[in-house]
Amino acid sequence: MKFCHQCAGSLVLRIPEGDDKPRHCCTECDSIYYLNPKNVVGTLPFYGKKVLLCKRAIQPRMGKWTLPAGFMENGESSLNGAIRETTEEAGASVLVRSDSLYTLFNLPSINQVYMFFRAELANLDFAAGVESDEVALFSEQEIPWQEIAFPVVKSTLEHYFEDLRKQQFPVRMFDVHHEEDRKITTHLISESNPG
Repeated sequence: MKFCHQCAGSLVLRIPEGDDKPRHCCTECDSIYYLNPKNVVGTLPFYGKKVLLCKRAIQPRMGKWTLPAGFMENGESSLNGAIRETTEEAGASVLVRSDSLYTLFNLPSINQVYMFFRAELANLDFAAGVESDEVALFSEQEIPWQEIAFPVVKSTLEHYFEDLRKQQFPVRMFDVHHEEDRKITTHLISESNPG
């Protein structure tokens, strides 16, 4: 950012009084601009023992498989955003229960938070949206594991099939760190008791 949205004055990066992080501050009207993490919301749509995946038609990771998800919009809840993304990317209608929150991933190195909700497909009437080349149901054995777009999606799918065998679906929260050598580490930091 270069200019203030309030008065068009110049912005400088400095630590405001009472703060501990550098912020974009206006030199004219003293407005402070806070840059906050982006929320990515999506569903894990399932039907029986299969899950619905989308083959990405856009970057990043074009041609790879993912769960339907995207950036949350202003004015919507995380669950409503996840349902919207599922409709947009997979043309699918889903049913959600009160215990639908499933996985939450903090990615501080790229300023994102991912939330996935378990959602049962309302029917088998689904089709690829403009951001998907293909949409298909997969059993655990059929999933193209080497072609999964994002580590958070792979982790969510792995936990889902493990939980499906137990018929218990705890809510899990993870911290994901991107290392300098491009290695990604995922640490479980919280897990609810499903019983």
